Amino acid sequence: MIVATTRPETMLGDVAVAVNPRDERYKDMIGEILALPIAGRELPIIADEFVDPSFGTGAVKVTPAHDPNDFEMGKRHNLTPLVIMQENGVMNELAGDYEGMDRFECRDALVEELKLKKLVEMVTPHKHSVGHCYRCLAVIEPYISDQWFVKMRPLAHAAIRATQKKSVSFFPDRWEKIYLSWLENVRDWCISRQIWWGHRIPAWYCQDCGAITVTRDVPGKCSKCSSAILKQDEDVLDTWFSSALWPFSTLGWPEETPELPYYYPTSTLVTDRGIIYFWVARMVMMGLELMHHVPFSNVYIHGTILDELGRKMSKSLGNGIDPLVMIEQYGADALRFSIIVLTTEGQDIKLSESRFEMGRNFTNKLWNAARFILMNLESEDPIEINLEPEDYQFEDKWILSRLSTTIKTTTLYLDQFKFNDAAMKVYDFTWHSFCDWYLELVKARLYEPISLKDKKVAQTILAKVFNQILHLLHPFIPFITEELWQHLKGVVSKNRINIPENMHPECLVRSSWPKENKRYEDIASEEIMSILQDIIRAIRNIRSKMNIKEKQALNAIVSLSADSEYELKNHAGLLKQMANIDHLEIGKDLTKPENAACEVIGKIQTFVPLADIIDPRVEKERQLKHLKQLEDYLMVVRGKLENKNFAARAPTHVVEMEQNREKELLEQINKVKFILNDLG
Repeated sequence: MIVATTRPETMLGDVAVAVNPRDERYKDMIGEILALPIAGRELPIIADEFVDPSFGTGAVKVTPAHDPNDFEMGKRHNLTPLVIMQENGVMNELAGDYEGMDRFECRDALVEELKLKKLVEMVTPHKHSVGHCYRCLAVIEPYISDQWFVKMRPLAHAAIRATQKKSVSFFPDRWEKIYLSWLENVRDWCISRQIWWGHRIPAWYCQDCGAITVTRDVPGKCSKCSSAILKQDEDVLDTWFSSALWPFSTLGWPEETPELPYYYPTSTLVTDRGIIYFWVARMVMMGLELMHHVPFSNVYIHGTILDELGRKMSKSLGNGIDPLVMIEQYGADALRFSIIVLTTEGQDIKLSESRFEMGRNFTNKLWNAARFILMNLESEDPIEINLEPEDYQFEDKWILSRLSTTIKTTTLYLDQFKFNDAAMKVYDFTWHSFCDWYLELVKARLYEPISLKDKKVAQTILAKVFNQILHLLHPFIPFITEELWQHLKGVVSKNRINIPENMHPECLVRSSWPKENKRYEDIASEEIMSILQDIIRAIRNIRSKMNIKEKQALNAIVSLSADSEYELKNHAGLLKQMANIDHLEIGKDLTKPENAACEVIGKIQTFVPLADIIDPRVEKERQLKHLKQLEDYLMVVRGKLENKNFAARAPTHVVEMEQNREKELLEQINKVKFILNDLG
């Protein structure tokens, strides 16, 4: 029989030749005996499904002591392994005449002897995967030896049951399936390592009778023959074995220390997906086995930060981003907040330096808002009031309702480990609801109040909401929020502003987490405010399209559909203030004036008369000129897209860019046509 091998020296350790039981060429030869060349050893022909009939000659040599696949095959067929090398790669006495040769010297010499005896069919160059040491680059030699193992099945079953009972939950939950798959297919764990550093295996070998004594403390004599001549095993424990004990071994276990019951079990483990098997599963198994309780209830698997091209950051590629440099440039909070916002449920992040601008802009916005708030909380004659519901203005009810729903949703997202959703929820409330709207609405009450009490109400609501915002943002941007909160605490105390929520006497980091207040929830005010915001945006949009200056007061008509249930007349003052309206008319099914711009929001139409505001003829000429430019540019873009050579040869991202440009131009053209329609 002809067999193929890439390691001829290992044939000296062959104990069988295997064929596939369905291979017609060898079907009748299964069970026959072969003679191994040079060594003269008798080898049985065995049948095993592992053998690929299409590879080589379909017959493979079996060397259990020097190949992992052959080792498994040997176990299936009860073959006795033969170790033909020493640990240093030198051939031993079982190698016969080749004893004392290095494995590679033996390889060359053995092939030459086979050639002389005309036992070589052919030599063919062959590329395949060969393990190398990552430090010294030496070829790794598969080698059978005595090792220490942990029997994994009982441990794995306990860990599986714990997960099925939700004693351990994964976030995102897709990682649970991968975790369970590994546990269900677990193999016994080799925990001994032939390296110098680590926890030395607590096993002692008797030099007289060969018995092994395993004990925590150094034994004085052999447990079998009482000999005092003992030698400790030189191997150390696998690093992951030591790490599996980490949740309790660091707390003094097995001693009953005060720290052990206090810190074990903990709540949440945050880790990388690459060590779910190596560490997470093993901590759970060891915790259940030795502490009779899982070490943690939740496992959050975070993503990996990649460069903007999707590559792992490394020194060799030079594509890393130094966080210290980014902190120096953008600030620690900006870096922290940006990464949290970009991290979507454990997904990898493609990161570039420009991404930190968002975090910097937000922290700047918060700082500037704080300056305005702290300055306007100062009072020459501070008085203390207790807020009553009848004291609230419409905008107060709205912002307090939005605050309560924001606290509720943010807390829910954090409980679900959706950190980016939680951060974005607070971001949206802080920037858009609070800074862009409430601060603008409350300015009139701070600068020109209708009464001293109303100003105090505005100050109290302002301080109350900003206090809760700082609490909500503290986990994401801890440094700036602590700094601002300390200033807020001082100003509130000095000016006798009564906001008892979460005001810890020392620091924000020790304050309690905000709780939603159902008393503040006001769905009606939120719905009406949403409509008012749409109307204000519509009027601002008309200003932008018609190039009308912000300082120019306008007249406006808000026409509601006949079936509208919203009463907006009570909020005319708010619309006038926020949209700079001089005269405002609100009614149902009002007629559009001649020469007026129009914006439609659902069942609401907003008209802005343009007479005496702009010169329709001049504006029409300007818009027609703009329309001509857009249409000419659109022709150029479409010319490219319709060119077969461009579509076939240009990179995909270039084609997509032109397609997006076409869509943008069409949208701009439609907007200009609407403006021209308004101009008549």
